[in-house]
Amino acid sequence: MKIAVTSASGKLGASIVKQLIKDIGKEQVIAIARTPKKAEHLGVEVRKGDYNSREQFNEALKSVDAVLLVSGMDDPNKRIQQHRNVIEAAKLNSVQKIVYTSIIGDEKNTSFSPIVQSNRQTEKDIQESGLQWSIGRNGIYIEPDIEYIDTYIKEGGITNCADNGKCTYTSRKELAYAYTQMLVSDKHNNQIYNLVGNPITQSELANLFNKVYGTNLSYNSVSVEAYEKERKEALGDFIGTVIAGIYQGIRTGVNDVKSDYEKASGRPHKNPLEMIQEIKNDSNS
Repeated sequence: MKIAVTSASGKLGASIVKQLIKDIGKEQVIAIARTPKKAEHLGVEVRKGDYNSREQFNEALKSVDAVLLVSGMDDPNKRIQQHRNVIEAAKLNSVQKIVYTSIIGDEKNTSFSPIVQSNRQTEKDIQESGLQWSIGRNGIYIEPDIEYIDTYIKEGGITNCADNGKCTYTSRKELAYAYTQMLVSDKHNNQIYNLVGNPITQSELANLFNKVYGTNLSYNSVSVEAYEKERKEALGDFIGTVIAGIYQGIRTGVNDVKSDYEKASGRPHKNPLEMIQEIKNDSNS
């Protein structure tokens, strides 16, 4: 069974490739990347595939049985057609199954909603493709918070607009494990899963960091408007708006959803403390 993973040079795509290698062997895995050289370190066959090019995917998906479509990072208005290029190329090549990495989120009420809407349209396109399919709706990765810990320490704590809202953090490793099961097993066909972990508040996240890293962080809640202004000034309008929208969604409870992780993966999701400790250990190894 030949399985291709798009955006394989990215962090999630690479994690999925590595897990697939463990489960089915590197000879059965194909990495697709816009810049193939960036995926060569994975040790599998690498093919060129830019989401903007239907022609490249017509070639990249030849002799592929299943494809993992990692949601693109472009403007929401562009991503729908970019994803359709992959879907149509999969149909042309008689790919049997497509698995899509979608996302948890509010479709209407936050500045992150346009991205969620574009993901929901791709979900619909996949369901109407005539292919077998499986869709995961990812929770928020915990890795960016860990990568930001030096800044948190410098600032004395975590500041955002999530307030007391709960976030069901996941990690790329946890997602990779679930997506591998969804790719290789037909029992997941025509299913949509919330791939999320255990819900925690930002104050609880700060306390977990304190436990693992020996820090003394606290949580400071600010208004949505103030946080969006600060993030846009720091990161630019597009990314700043997206980040603020994510934390606004946490504030309103959008990310506190029932987890389907165990149904998708066959095992419980690791708790936040286990994920943080694992990521710390990996960074030190």
